[in-house]
Amino acid sequence: MEEPGFSAAPSFGTFGPDDLLRCYATGVFPMGEARDDPRVFLVEPEQRGVLPLDRFHIPSRLRRTVRSEPFEIRVDTAFDAVVAACAAPGRDREESWINDPIRRLYAELNARGHAHSIECWRDEKLVGGLYGVTLGGAFFGESMFSRERDASKVALVHLVARLKRGGWRLLDAQFLTEHLSQFGAVETPQAAYLKLLKAARPLTPDPHALRLPMTGEEAVAYALQPTTQAS
Repeated sequence: MEEPGFSAAPSFGTFGPDDLLRCYATGVFPMGEARDDPRVFLVEPEQRGVLPLDRFHIPSRLRRTVRSEPFEIRVDTAFDAVVAACAAPGRDREESWINDPIRRLYAELNARGHAHSIECWRDEKLVGGLYGVTLGGAFFGESMFSRERDASKVALVHLVARLKRGGWRLLDAQFLTEHLSQFGAVETPQAAYLKLLKAARPLTPDPHALRLPMTGEEAVAYALQPTTQAS
């Protein structure tokens, strides 16, 4: 895989959770070539996708959906299942960069409290969600999935609300997509991103904020609240 911004990572046997956290701290992240390919590559894109927390946007229809609470929101109750669902083939994707070594790495980060899942449940079935990594005041969004309409979008609103309530300051989206653009995501040069990361890393957000109960109405209010007012 010879593309700008990609480099081979050490073998999984020598590349562990601490190495992964150091990667995030320096602005790079891992990806697999394919779901069934055991190789892991480190990625440093020239342009970085970021969701500015102080300018997060929720389309009006989605606001109504979040407020109506169509799903039960849980945090970290089925982390491995969320990652597996993100890796599974779907209507919009046949292939995935999430391979077995990456799944094992993130499971270890979750056990250490550095990776989290926001989950949407209906009738005791996992129907959508997302997962990512936290380091200081930065949250690195990794992947999301939906089995019901708007499930991943509802999970994202709840993630942003909890990040803002807890004191996080950077939400990394890795790459800008049309899907994320509707929420206010922007593309920024890697050099500028590294400055944002440097400012966010020393912060100590409240880790309990991710798991505190939150109604749909509260999620919309917190997600749209100016960052400087988040507590």
